[in-house]
Amino acid sequence: MSRTKKMTLGLSATALALGAGIGVAGMASATTTPTPSPSVSSSATPDGSTGGGMGKHGGRGGERGVAQASALAEKLGVEEARVTEALQAFREANKPSTPPADGEKPDAAARDAALATSLAEALGIEESKVAAALEELRSEKRAERAAALKSRLDQAVADGKLTQAEADAVTKAVESGVIGGGRH
Repeated sequence: MSRTKKMTLGLSATALALGAGIGVAGMASATTTPTPSPSVSSSATPDGSTGGGMGKHGGRGGERGVAQASALAEKLGVEEARVTEALQAFREANKPSTPPADGEKPDAAARDAALATSLAEALGIEESKVAAALEELRSEKRAERAAALKSRLDQAVADGKLTQAEADAVTKAVESGVIGGGRH
């Protein structure tokens, strides 16, 4: 096997191992961090989802859902309670009756469009303004995740746990959706 192939395989294996480690750390954080019991405001998220992603607080809902509803309310210039209520109504109205079949994912673009329409109607705001606010929040979250990853990788390089080339490979794998963050 050529040296280039060996290096590529080694970098890929390192990237996958690091991604798995980050995921395990996130799950460990989720299981050891106490979360408040679900309520209307704590289970509603601006993207209309009810779970499935790992985030800043170990998962969706809880404090993160409240913060997202608050951020969306601020961007739209409406009361947080109205946004929370509208998000909860959307979530309830769009709850799937059965889980998706293996390998199938809900159409994210259709869900996002339906969310923007639903919130616009419930809040009396133009749909384009709601869609722009939702996309802005998503972009901010992606930027936060990218900055956090860069910080962790920079520290791993500084600690001698990774080479800069390995850290760059992990960054590229995440950005291209090969590992972690592949939902976007």
